[in-house]
Amino acid sequence: MSQQPTIKLNVLAKTAENAKQIVDAAEGRVYVGLMVKNFASVDEAVQTVDEFQQAGVPVSVGLGAGDPAMWSKVVDVSIRTKPAHVNQVFPAAGYTLGAMRAAGSPDTLVNALITPSGTAGQVRIATGPTSAQFENDTVSCEAAAAMLAEIGIHSVKFYPIGGVDHLDELAAMVKASVAQGIKIFEPTGGIDIDTIGRVVEVCAENGAEIIIPHVYTSIIDKATGLTRIEDVKELMRAIS
Repeated sequence: MSQQPTIKLNVLAKTAENAKQIVDAAEGRVYVGLMVKNFASVDEAVQTVDEFQQAGVPVSVGLGAGDPAMWSKVVDVSIRTKPAHVNQVFPAAGYTLGAMRAAGSPDTLVNALITPSGTAGQVRIATGPTSAQFENDTVSCEAAAAMLAEIGIHSVKFYPIGGVDHLDELAAMVKASVAQGIKIFEPTGGIDIDTIGRVVEVCAENGAEIIIPHVYTSIIDKATGLTRIEDVKELMRAIS
């Protein structure tokens, strides 16, 4: 590997103040996720994204546990707020990228959700609300990466990886993505302070240049709902 990869966290925040503390703790190397599923309407989600952005927080607009039914809500919120980062299901990723460009936000990072199949080299791309019924149908990592590359998608979100349970599959998908010129990779699901180092290492070993591990529930205080700032600092130490 010719250079050290750039590593950024993707974590949740309950409030704008919590988010600002996260950004400080991560020294700016973070996207703060807001899940549209948690809001009753697009307007409510937009209001909260605006609040976070006004506090100087780089927002990642997400589905909410990868819920495919939220894909259009993600687009509606994103075109109105022009966030730093958008999470999207595979079938709607190209549409979302086009929508962001049309909205005048070509630099918004848009990913596409791909799911491990249980077999290294084969993945599931049927991650949309209708196509999900074909969840047992798989394609090769190479074909999945090629489809995303030909429409200009920036990044692959690989979810759920169960922490370190699917490292061989993770390695295969990263390698295929990099071969198609997709150098940004987002491992997601079950990652915590103990496993993040190994997950990032596998991504780096297989050529990813920007790695964005998503770390959600494991660092959220169950009593307050706030993301623990000391845990964010621990994560940063683990990936430094």
